[in-house]
This record gives sequence, C-alpha cells and structure tokens, in this order.
Amino acid sequence: MVTSFNATLVALCAVGAEKPLSNELRKLGFSVIAGSFGRVRFRSDLAGVYRALMSLRTADRLLLEIAAFPSDNFDTLFEGVRSAPWEDLIPAGAGVRVGKVRTNRSKLTAETTIQAMVHKAAALRLCEKRAINRLPETGFIAEIRVYIEKDQVSVSLDLSGDPLFKRGYRSEGGVAPLRETTAAAILLLANWRRKFPLYDPFCGSGTIAIEAALYAWDAAPCSMRTFAVSGLAFHNELLEKKTREELLAKVDVNRVIRIYGSDADARSVSIARANINRAYEIALGKKPSSGIHAELKLPFVPNIRMTPMEDAVAPDKEAGFIITNPPYGKRLGGKTEAEATYGRMAGIGTRFPRWKLGVVTDDPGFESFFGKQADSCKEITNGSMTSYFFQYDMV
Repeated sequence: MVTSFNATLVALCAVGAEKPLSNELRKLGFSVIAGSFGRVRFRSDLAGVYRALMSLRTADRLLLEIAAFPSDNFDTLFEGVRSAPWEDLIPAGAGVRVGKVRTNRSKLTAETTIQAMVHKAAALRLCEKRAINRLPETGFIAEIRVYIEKDQVSVSLDLSGDPLFKRGYRSEGGVAPLRETTAAAILLLANWRRKFPLYDPFCGSGTIAIEAALYAWDAAPCSMRTFAVSGLAFHNELLEKKTREELLAKVDVNRVIRIYGSDADARSVSIARANINRAYEIALGKKPSSGIHAELKLPFVPNIRMTPMEDAVAPDKEAGFIITNPPYGKRLGGKTEAEATYGRMAGIGTRFPRWKLGVVTDDPGFESFFGKQADSCKEITNGSMTSYFFQYDMV
C-alpha cells in the first residue's frame, strides 16, 4: 500500500545515465527493481523519498508509481486509473492535471485522448469520495504522469515539482548549457573521484566544476530545494526537515579538492564564479545569494580563470581528468566554428600528459576533427539533445 509507504518510485534521467543513476540509488541504500531507457524503478519508504529528492545527482525527476496494469483500450484504462487510491494521495482542496503522457508500441496511441481519460477517471474518484462536483483549479495542483509501454500502463504522481537539475546555484547558464544532471552523469561515467585533479578548459557557467565540487564535498545537490511532495497528503514536514539536517551534517567543504576551470570569455568566467559562490552556500545549507559577486577566497573551491583553451596547461603535477563540454554550433554561431575548435583541441595531450580526457558534444563526428579515435564513446541526452561522451587515455 502507498499509505504505508513501502512504495515503488521511478527516477527519470538522461538516456545513457541509467547505470550511474542505478549505482547512486544502491549507494543510498535503495533496492533497485529495474532500469530502462531514461528511468530506473526502485522501492522506498517515505524517508527515502526525501533522501532521494535531495541527494540524487543524475535524476531529472522523481515519481511515485500509484498504479500499474495492462490495458489496450480506453475502458480498461479508465477503470485502472479510477481504482487507484487518489483520496489517500491528493489532499482536500487540491486539483490534478495530467502533465505528461508517453506511449510506445501500444494500441493506445492518442496521447491527448489518454490525457483527457486519465484526468476524468482520477477527478471522478476524488469527487465521489469527497462528495463534491468538481476539483479546484487553483492552489496546489498535483501532476499525474502516464507511461504506456507494450500495453502496460504506469500511472505516477510527480514528487519533484521543478526538475531536479534546477539545483538553485545557476542564475545564468549561457546559450544551450549543459544540464546539471547530465554533467553529474558524465563525471560518474568517467569514473572521476575527488582524489584526482579535474580540469574543464571550456567551463562556461561552471557546471562541470560545480557538480564535481558538490560530489567531492558529499553535498546533496538539492538540499535547499522545495518539492511537489510537500503538497501531497502523505507529506511529513518533520521527516523532511530531519532528512535535510542529516544530509547537511555529512557535508565537508574542508576536503582538499583540486578542481579547475577556465574559459576565454570574461563574462562566462564571472558567471561561473558567482555560480560557485551560490553552490558553496547551498552546500552549507544556506539560501543562495542573488547577483554576481567576487570569487570566494577559500582554499577548497573550484578555481576558475580566464584562459583560452590553447593556453591551458596542467594545473597539477599529478595526472588527472579533463572533462569538458566544448562550444558547439548553437553556442558558437555555426558548425564550421565548432569543428575548428575541435581541431584546435588536438594538441591538448602534449600539455596534459597522462591525463584522461572526456568530451561531451552534440557532434557525432567529433573524432574526425579532433584527429584521434576515442577509446570509448557513449550516447547521452542533454535535455532533448542527443549528445556523445568521448573518452581518451592520453599518453
């Protein structure tokens, strides 16, 4: 039963990030049920819900699965949704909306009709249970999500609200930025650990460096966020507060970290430094400041400088990791400029001997312009964009 909260949750992620997300969940003590494209299902109690919402680095959204049943027609869809215990989940005075419908290899394909049918079934049950004629259309509105795969229906409630890549530290991301959750995923895919130096020569707004720092500090990336679960009937404010306090107590910003970034654009460097300030405040459990201000004068925060990639040299004698998202056509103004940038990266190995290189880009032809075949390449989505993570062992 959902009300006893031994429930099935679904963590959504970038396609290609399922393995690091599954590993995260296991490390946090959850029992993983199964993973598929862009999602991992697992079991959790209510304390785990808050822990997952605040702690997961690679998940974009967290859902509570409240009904799962076979259906190949609208009658069984309606009855399956209507039989869910909506009155135990949606508080009095709240409304519902169907925010997302996805169907694949199923007889039910009309997404707008599915959306209307699911809303009607959930609303009818709530109105009958509460002896009202219609649900409120203002105030808290719970979001329902429906996924149908091979005629198997999964109906869920969104627990996140704003997507989990919205950590709160980035006020400006520039043009087509790398999502925070995708940045976290590529760090884990690259097997970077805090004992190794890390450098991003195209740091932009600082996302890769900041996600690495949060990971190195053991800082839950969404510890200062609010979530949609707080509007649902089973929300426990004291348990949420306790979970947040426990996570903040584990943070150690005094750990020695060697995380560096640079960019040729002065405005990007300024934004990155401001974002680092806000991320540091979040890690300490403070509400992030607004505006752009001076770089933190502390020993163990990411060090960001204004340096063109061609002038970047290894900032540490020990071999480490270069992980970067170089500018591509949409950010540079054209594919030709992006390809020229990839070509200029070819000499980076001589300046970073024995370092590992990881490059995430939307260009599947990166290797031909870089001039060297990657040791491995993995597809990973960044929002709606298909990207590729090329990895090299530079010798």
